[in-house]
Amino acid sequence: MTAGIAMRVRASLRYGDCVALTDGALEVAAGSIHALVGENGAGKSTLMRVVYGLTRPDRGELELGERIELARHSVAAAQALGVGMVHQHGMLVPTLSLADNAALGREPGRGGRYDRAAAARALVAAAEALGQTLDPHALAGELTVGEQQRAELAMVAARSPRLLILDEPTALLTPAEVDALFAMIRARADGGGAVVLVTHKLDEVARIADEVTVLRGGRTVASWSDAVTPGEIARAMVGGQPPPRPARAPLPAADAAVGLEVRGLTARGPRGGGAVEVSLEVRAGEVVGVAGVEGNGQRELGLAIAGLGPTAAGSVTIAGVDVTRASVATRRARGLAYLPEDRHRHGLVLPASVADNIALGRLGEAQRHGVIDRDAAAALAAKVIAALDVRPHDPETRAGALSGGNQQKLVVGRELDRAGLRAVLAVHPTRGVDLSAVARIHDRLRAAAVAGVAVLVITADLDELLALAHRVVVMHRGRIVGSLDGAELAAADARGRLGAWMAGAAP
Repeated sequence: MTAGIAMRVRASLRYGDCVALTDGALEVAAGSIHALVGENGAGKSTLMRVVYGLTRPDRGELELGERIELARHSVAAAQALGVGMVHQHGMLVPTLSLADNAALGREPGRGGRYDRAAAARALVAAAEALGQTLDPHALAGELTVGEQQRAELAMVAARSPRLLILDEPTALLTPAEVDALFAMIRARADGGGAVVLVTHKLDEVARIADEVTVLRGGRTVASWSDAVTPGEIARAMVGGQPPPRPARAPLPAADAAVGLEVRGLTARGPRGGGAVEVSLEVRAGEVVGVAGVEGNGQRELGLAIAGLGPTAAGSVTIAGVDVTRASVATRRARGLAYLPEDRHRHGLVLPASVADNIALGRLGEAQRHGVIDRDAAAALAAKVIAALDVRPHDPETRAGALSGGNQQKLVVGRELDRAGLRAVLAVHPTRGVDLSAVARIHDRLRAAAVAGVAVLVITADLDELLALAHRVVVMHRGRIVGSLDGAELAAADARGRLGAWMAGAAP
């Protein structure tokens, strides 16, 4: 293998009629941070799964310090060769603690006995190096998506792999956590290691990457090892001019009715904490954002509003109707649309087809006399697929075979295309999706607001909230600790003020 090259891969793969990769190629230099970018479904994650031994291509070649026989390549083999990967979708065992997850396959101990305390200490130290605080004894399945992702990041970084693959690692991190992560990977590259950063955030690419490769439609279409602008990268990603950023939805009328109200809500988490006495209202036509570091009560707030989590005190009202004790079905009937934080757990049935997943949320439109009407279901699916450009366009495609971004577009299309909406609860609505998908999803949320729907967006992505929201509140330790709207939200220091509240400091 050529000196100075940490990894070289070329692979082709198809699933039935769906082409995932066509000679998709990537070469990563030792001592570099290499950004791998492209639209949803471009093949980025698939190519990295080939490198990590999770996916076997139809044909290809791989070098990791030596030529690898792909027919025998595996995760264990990749790890033995110094490859570590943090996945976009969590790979933790939900019934094990974080410490036990971190120790799987490399359990510390003496005399054949597992030393759980040593595993916990190692995980805590790795998290602290990234500016994070983790409870090593927490069950993985009780954590938010963001908390799981941060834990996986610490686990993989602690193993000090010579090639570190990060798939959308900053999607749920605060600005301070992103700074700590970038400091860590820069130090790793400066020490001779290599990092592949799979991301859609082009400002981060410009900030941290030494080299950039673009995949489009499963092919490598561009690569740079010198300075390149975000605009050039975006044009290569989409094969033309990227979509412009739409304007924020107009402010609702001063006398607009309240579409969604939470009053004195307390909702405890599985490990304590949760939301504490939260009061919040969203008027018809208004977009309100809730920011905060994952684990500060936002998850419990969202689940309580959706009817998926218990409410210890307080009330939830949709368009003037108290639904605090109502079922999920009743809340949907009252006009609530829900985009969950975990599309795999609460948004989709992955083994089912795209058409069936859309019908599950829209049974009234997809059945006749209590029986699913396949023609009606197919027509409904075609409508959602076209509106959100869900790829591939085949409604019989298994939902689990879609890229993460296309899965998210599927959930958004199913929920926001419904008639009679009064309120939308969107949790991390654009996590892991590309520029075009972000624009489509934001368009849908803005259109809902323009139509008089109350929109509540819960996310740690301040850029998203600053682009969408009329008002942003911050949660810390379960309570709302600050709020910006109007001119304050448009001011140059808004991001810094919100970030300070998120970190628990006075802005």
